[in-house]
Amino acid sequence: MAGRFRSGLPLFRRAIIAADAPKSVLRPTFTNTEFLRNYASATPAKEQKVKVPVTMFGVSGNYASALYIAAVKSNTLDKVESELLTLVEASKKSPRFSQFMKDVSVSKDTRVKALTDICAEAKFSDITRNFFVVVAENGRLKHVERISQRFSELTMAHRGEVKATVTSVIPLPPAEEKELKETLQYILGEGKKVLVEQKIDPHILGGLIVEFDQKVFDMSIRTRARQMERFLRQPVNLDGQ
Repeated sequence: MAGRFRSGLPLFRRAIIAADAPKSVLRPTFTNTEFLRNYASATPAKEQKVKVPVTMFGVSGNYASALYIAAVKSNTLDKVESELLTLVEASKKSPRFSQFMKDVSVSKDTRVKALTDICAEAKFSDITRNFFVVVAENGRLKHVERISQRFSELTMAHRGEVKATVTSVIPLPPAEEKELKETLQYILGEGKKVLVEQKIDPHILGGLIVEFDQKVFDMSIRTRARQMERFLRQPVNLDGQ
């Protein structure tokens, strides 16, 4: 079985080194005051310019970006991330609370009071409390889990962390995981920290599928077998033309 990993890692190393991996990240400045104005509890005398480390779009991206800016300005990024994850995990463990978060028929006043009470009881920071109040007022509670995921992407980028998801048929042996991390570190360069998340999927038959930085490198036996099958199905030109 270990041989299946060794057959995948060299392929991955060659593929990833050959790829045109960007060495820098676009860092736009988020300026949409509609999402920012109610997050901070006080306005500083001199406005601090904060750049979002990853470009994000859509509802979840806008809210995550605004929350990131507010948390950075108040120097509470880690605390806000922890509080956000705490509420998301609580919603996953409570079907009733999860249903409340998704139920758009609940009145705005009820949503706001419930989230205010929860934040007060949990002793959440002002930034987190104000964030949930804004989300509740705008009827966006059903997006909180996705917002949390996008916010985590921003905090990881802020810390210079890059998550790589590795799919294999069995857990990677320590030596193989170390080699994979070293290869990723070589590509990403200094100042980045690689975090490897392993997923198990027997259906790939062997080899590896590595996903990181919006790139996918599929060296699985399943994919290579399908490619070979398509090649064999192609008609043969016996005339050599």
